[in-house]
Amino acid sequence: MRSQAPSLIGRDAQLGLLGHALSAAQQGRGGVVFLVGEAGAGKSRLAAEAVGSALGVGMGVLRGRSSTTGPVVPFRPLTEALMSLFRTGEPLDELPLGPYRPVLGRLIPDWNTGAGDSSSMVILGEAVLRLLMATDNGRGRLLVLEDLHDADPETLGVLEYLVDNLEYSPVLLLATVRTDFSDALDLAQSARRRGAASVVELPPLTRPQVRELVAGQLGTSPEEVPTPVLERLWEGSAGSPYLVEELLQSMISAGTLVQGPDGWRTVGDPRGDVSSALARGILRRIDRLGAEGLTLLSAAAVLGRRFPLTVLQRMTGVDDRALLSHLHAGVAARLVVPDEPAPDWYSFRHSPTVEALFTQLTPSQRAELARQGAEAVEKLHPQLPGEWCALAAGLRSEAGEDAAAGKLFTEAGRRALTAGALGSAVTLLSQAETLLARAGDPQERAGALEHLLPALAESGDFDRALGLVEHLHALDSAGLSASRLAVLHTRLAKVAHTAGRWSDGNRQIDRAREVLGANPDGAATAAVDVTAAYLALDTPGTDRVQHAEKLARSAADAAERYALPSVACQAWELLATVARERDPSESRAMLEKALSTAERHQLPLRRMYAATRIGGSDWLAEGDTAGLLSAREEALRLGSINIVHTVDGILVLDGVMRGAREATRQTATEGLTIVRRLGLAPAVRYLLMSLASLEAHQGDRQAMEAALDSFAEWEGAGSQEEPLTLGMARAFCALMEEDRDLARAELGAVSALERHNPTTYHLSGTHGVGLLLDVLAGDADRARQERVAATAVGRMRWNRQFVTLADAVLLGRHGQGERAAERIGAALRDAAAYPAALHLGLRLVADAAHEDGWGEPVAWLRRAEHHFHEQGVPAVTNACRAALRRLGAPVHQHRSGTDGIPEQLRALGVTVREYEAFRLLADRLSNKDIADRLFISPRTVEKHIASLMNKTGAADRADLCARSTRLTKS
Repeated sequence: MRSQAPSLIGRDAQLGLLGHALSAAQQGRGGVVFLVGEAGAGKSRLAAEAVGSALGVGMGVLRGRSSTTGPVVPFRPLTEALMSLFRTGEPLDELPLGPYRPVLGRLIPDWNTGAGDSSSMVILGEAVLRLLMATDNGRGRLLVLEDLHDADPETLGVLEYLVDNLEYSPVLLLATVRTDFSDALDLAQSARRRGAASVVELPPLTRPQVRELVAGQLGTSPEEVPTPVLERLWEGSAGSPYLVEELLQSMISAGTLVQGPDGWRTVGDPRGDVSSALARGILRRIDRLGAEGLTLLSAAAVLGRRFPLTVLQRMTGVDDRALLSHLHAGVAARLVVPDEPAPDWYSFRHSPTVEALFTQLTPSQRAELARQGAEAVEKLHPQLPGEWCALAAGLRSEAGEDAAAGKLFTEAGRRALTAGALGSAVTLLSQAETLLARAGDPQERAGALEHLLPALAESGDFDRALGLVEHLHALDSAGLSASRLAVLHTRLAKVAHTAGRWSDGNRQIDRAREVLGANPDGAATAAVDVTAAYLALDTPGTDRVQHAEKLARSAADAAERYALPSVACQAWELLATVARERDPSESRAMLEKALSTAERHQLPLRRMYAATRIGGSDWLAEGDTAGLLSAREEALRLGSINIVHTVDGILVLDGVMRGAREATRQTATEGLTIVRRLGLAPAVRYLLMSLASLEAHQGDRQAMEAALDSFAEWEGAGSQEEPLTLGMARAFCALMEEDRDLARAELGAVSALERHNPTTYHLSGTHGVGLLLDVLAGDADRARQERVAATAVGRMRWNRQFVTLADAVLLGRHGQGERAAERIGAALRDAAAYPAALHLGLRLVADAAHEDGWGEPVAWLRRAEHHFHEQGVPAVTNACRAALRRLGAPVHQHRSGTDGIPEQLRALGVTVREYEAFRLLADRLSNKDIADRLFISPRTVEKHIASLMNKTGAADRADLCARSTRLTKS
């Protein structure tokens, strides 16, 4: 670091750490440093020192600052920082950014294509990272983001991604955060805990450091600082460098501290009210600017801590020369500073300056200046693009114009929602709803609520959304049309459905129908019906599927008549879900229709939902997750929390079925933390069911029961997921305990449960493993097997493997061993993706195959025994060994190296030492040569080869050598 500024007293350790971080970034080892301290602790000065040091060694520097006053504007500090790239004159349009360039249009107006991109914070974070790296000059880059305690949620979302991904880049991110509670401080603390960032805390100055700072300001030695002055500054500042300087200037301005021939001395009592003295000191400096300067800075304060010069000039009518003169004087008086990342913008150095200016304004004067500011913004920027809409809204609110401010906040919130900036959308729309309620404008208030409700749902704030029911009660008697009221109640019902709160949702549907009355508007009724259909499908009841289908068909018909594409898409999506059980092609056609309708009418959210359901159908049919992953990416781009976590739940269950134990457990645990916090009950239930299934597939009953206890606490009884807790969890756990009777009992409970609460989830076992168990027990015949095999559910890949195994058992039982073996092959192909199910299937059918004299039961048992031994499932492992002994087959001990034996040889009982000899046969070595390689006797080699020929069925040694060669090459 360069030599420190005189005011940077007591910050040597922090300067050293920043210097080290800058050097590391120059060498390609980037990172993150958070400067954390109280207001006035010197964070900005340290950041400025880092900027000076970076520029001194040729590093590129980008700076941005969050707004401390005024309306929320998404990505403000990032936009300010990145916009400075466009003032360097360097060509940026040819940067190798690929698909990330249009994503950056959310931050960089020059690259905004107007397509309304709303990429996730992860994708936007990657885009920012690539831009920073692409514009690096080979000497490293410093990105400074200040005042992040006031940052919008979207900025913090991008920042979180950068924090975790800057380590191997030439970029140092330096962020300043106050110690007050904030999301930014939480982010800094979390990053420090996981080792992703350094948090540099700026403690208050000690008494000796305060003396040193005062001496530097007075241009004298520490020993010459008058003791009463030091006492007053030490007590009044609490060690804050800013307060020390401001109080010192106040004492000098008030004549309490004067300089004479013998140095500095006090006059009168230096003690007094700190805040009053501070305010008086600031105002005295402002007074020196004259009346016009006071008016100018007062108008700037109303605009906010940061203020644009063009707007300020139109507000005050001051000419260019006078404007710049006063601003330069303000800079000299340490009142304002140029806001370097943003041309045409200045900012007050500290918030007490703004507060001091407000003390000189009456409420009416402040309101009038705000009105003038709003008019200036609207004239200079007629369409109010970008942050101007929110700024104008804030000024109209300050002027007391609640109705006008509410309308502008509604528009700003609507834009943020469209762009996927959900956090800012909620903040802006909440402000709009509050202002419009106060203005007594029910029509505009209803419009704000129509956007606020889905924004809250998409951001996962369900409690707050459902808390707005009282607001709807207030609007019921406010003269709104019946259709408008019904729409509001229906949107609230959709929020409740997303949160899995059926009773709350159904109450809102009842209220919507009550509002519409006996002769309802057809379009409004269609919207009510389609939401009611989704609630009906998830509300426990014997006829819920039929009732939901009836409502959805009514909504689809009305949507056609009244040209309601969004309602039509929702209706077809639900009808497709219901139809999937009886006719997959009909279901697919409905989803394709919903997809094309959404694309034709530019309904990205509905397109995403249709794509998600298509992906889900492909997964059920063939275990293909490609469509789900694509839909998840689209959900991330749109910012749909609900769909992201819905897909994640399915992928967790897919991981359970595929045996990806540890990765799946980690993903499920991390996901549960998020969806529990959000209150996404359906996602919580699905993940808990999947976790229970994961433990069940390992035979860990205690862990399974713990997950199922948690499942019950989330209204699991009667839910769509409940049958899966029996079929995928409890029944499988019983099978892993070798208790087939208990497994069949659990599957019998599934059938009884589904009679009372039909489900559209089809992996509960009644059309799969349950059939196989019944066939093995002699309780299911050929007719039942054929009925199940003919159903769409029985043809789904997970179920199909068990249905095919049941077919093989029945064929073998009737003397058709060759056909039975062929069916085993088909079942194993279907089960290839599901190792636990595959080996369980082999274990289950081996005894029947042996009894009926078909197939390869010994090889199957050996495969199953090895798998379950490796997976740590002792009950099945021991059962397989016992079965092998009953069949008269040798049971081998598991030795080191068993995993290296190919599956087909291990199933034949080939040992580790035999496999070592077998591999060497590919080189046509003699017994003596093999013995020398393996350090055993030629006689032992001869025994191994004889055993290999017997187990593999090789005709002679040459045949065995050829087999070794083929296996080695493959």
